[in-house]
Amino acid sequence: MFGLIGNFGPWEVAFILIIVLIIFGPGKLPQVGESLGKAIQGFKKAKNGEDEGQTSVKQIEGEGESRA
Repeated sequence: MFGLIGNFGPWEVAFILIIVLIIFGPGKLPQVGESLGKAIQGFKKAKNGEDEGQTSVKQIEGEGESRA
């Protein structure tokens, strides 16, 4: 699936940024960037929280077996 996308060069990135600027306009672009940043930050927190949750479950299971 990702093989169809290919590599992005500087011209492709510039073209995408111009299209985004046309769609959202210069006034709304900071809001879009802020929303995107918050979404990425939330995703990272959820990912880290998921890893911590799995570790704590394993620790709890290990403690239960040692008590038995």
